[in-house]
Amino acid sequence: MNYLNELNEKQQEAVLATEGPLLVLAGAGSGKTKTITHRIVHLIHAGVAPRNILAVTFTNKAAKEMRERAMDLIRRFPGSARSLDDGSVLVTTFHSLGVRILREFHEAAGLRRHFTIYDRADSVRAIKAALEATGYDPKEFEPRKILSMISRAKGDALSRDDFADSAASYPERVAAEVWERYEERLRDDHALDFDDLLLKTLRLLQSNPAVRQTLQDRWRYIHIDEYQDTNRVQYEIARILAGERRNICVVGDIDQSIYSWRGADIKNVLQFEKHFPQAQTILLEENYRSTKTIIEASNKVIEKNKNRVPKTVFTQNDTGEKITLFAGFSGAHEAEYVAMSAKKLIETGAAASDIAVLFRTNFQSRALEEAFLNMDVPYQVLGVKFFERKEVKDVLSYLRLALNPGSTADLARVINMPARGIGPSTVLKILEGKRDELKSAVLNKVEAFDTMMMDIADSARTEKLSQTLKFIIGRTGIEMHLKKNGTEEDLERLENLRELVSLATRYDEMGPEEAVEALLEDAALQSDQDEIKDKEEKDAVRLMTVHAAKGLEFPYVFITGLEEGLFPHQRLDEKGIDEEEERRLFYVALTRAGKKLWLTYAHSRVIYGSSGVNLPSSFLSDIDETLLEIDGAAKGRGQERRGGLLDDWDDDLPTISL
Repeated sequence: MNYLNELNEKQQEAVLATEGPLLVLAGAGSGKTKTITHRIVHLIHAGVAPRNILAVTFTNKAAKEMRERAMDLIRRFPGSARSLDDGSVLVTTFHSLGVRILREFHEAAGLRRHFTIYDRADSVRAIKAALEATGYDPKEFEPRKILSMISRAKGDALSRDDFADSAASYPERVAAEVWERYEERLRDDHALDFDDLLLKTLRLLQSNPAVRQTLQDRWRYIHIDEYQDTNRVQYEIARILAGERRNICVVGDIDQSIYSWRGADIKNVLQFEKHFPQAQTILLEENYRSTKTIIEASNKVIEKNKNRVPKTVFTQNDTGEKITLFAGFSGAHEAEYVAMSAKKLIETGAAASDIAVLFRTNFQSRALEEAFLNMDVPYQVLGVKFFERKEVKDVLSYLRLALNPGSTADLARVINMPARGIGPSTVLKILEGKRDELKSAVLNKVEAFDTMMMDIADSARTEKLSQTLKFIIGRTGIEMHLKKNGTEEDLERLENLRELVSLATRYDEMGPEEAVEALLEDAALQSDQDEIKDKEEKDAVRLMTVHAAKGLEFPYVFITGLEEGLFPHQRLDEKGIDEEEERRLFYVALTRAGKKLWLTYAHSRVIYGSSGVNLPSSFLSDIDETLLEIDGAAKGRGQERRGGLLDDWDDDLPTISL
């Protein structure tokens, strides 16, 4: 068991506790992935078949890292362990697990094997159509808000009827009515949305004893990472899969629970011992990422929350530098300071990709981008995902439609793209099954399209995926169309399609249909963090929201916009500020940093067209003054030290008192 020598005492304890329910409360940077992967290897060394082990996390990036680290451990400590090279230990995300189960048991679930997965954009369009079909104005009832209500209900394991019965407000009653039309559209397209991937899986497990028993026998040891982020459906899936053996190990941190707005239920952690009697609880409190200064500051911030299990994170790392605090005149001045500081770091030898700039809301990125451009500092903003580009979605629609001819959304998207003389009225007749009403000239064009789709389907079933994509780009006329136009934007679109073909070569070792399914699944379920993984070769400063940064780490981190109403964030609805969740979010931001941390805010910022004077974030007062320093650059603009931490440029402006 030499592999145990790499672990501290508490990590070893978690690895060795293999039987029965186990709750591992892991502080930020405490080596939870290391603990899970060593636990998997220990189970295999103990004689458990790899196929009987399941590990579930929340992003493809995290799943890939966990899988690679487990396989590396096996190579370094082979012993009598069974090989992981056949990939039989399943390390996956919740949504990918749902796809896997629903495809394997598609008949029992009442689905086609090649069902379409709606991404959020697809769902929003379908909700808008459902609103219009039920007589509501999408301008009055925002489709994204209606989708959010339906999504939250599905995450809570509610059916449409359950939701309708409990609807307490007029918008909820509208959502219940729209939901019915939305489900009809999904059925017509032989499609599932993100939430269905989990809810349909749960319903299958609940209703089909044979499927339930098969999966309980297959996965005898279950690991759930980021357990604090699970919602009701995910909890129920995990509980059912654990079955009577109850060999379930969940790893999480209440202090990093930041997704209640999308249904994550912190009670899944707080009540784990109630859900799984005789459960063992182990605390991982040693941080391996950050300096003592950063850890002390983050502990001071989070200890004020009451809805948590008390723990004190500590580290053996150096004390490190003090945390720099900077106050700008305006949002633009703050952004200029951040870009300038990042440039200095790079000039002194730091890699640009080692620097992260975090913000609470997406609108803050505009001023930051402008400053980074002006300073000529390379940067990357998370959010524009490769698979969401129009030209990429067009090609993937052709691919989906080839294997799922019933997908009306894909048919409507590509039947006249590029233009082939098939207008909206013709498309409507096709969707309504009225081809016999088409004139012969138009019918010939539609039949030519049908022939083309059969050719694509043949390729998708017989050729390597990369070859099929090349075929689609050429056979559909997309390549000729983009070359003919020849604008810089069109040529860039063509480059993106060539990149799609290159990416597809990763799947070429699979069988043709299996490769298509894998690519379409990865495209539909890609997260912001997966996007940064795809582009990590680019040495650029990362600009992202704090939510997107969760699970990542950087030597140098700037946390911007630390003003009351912005961070902590004042919601635009009646819910106001959820101070405990906002504090957890700030804690997550602090603990992304390894070596050095900057905290910045602006005295004034233009929001929604108006500018106002800002109070510094109340969270700043939670950090001991001895851990902070005022950046000298601020003094040059009229800022001076006084008895308190800093004095602002204008006596009429608010001061920060710690």
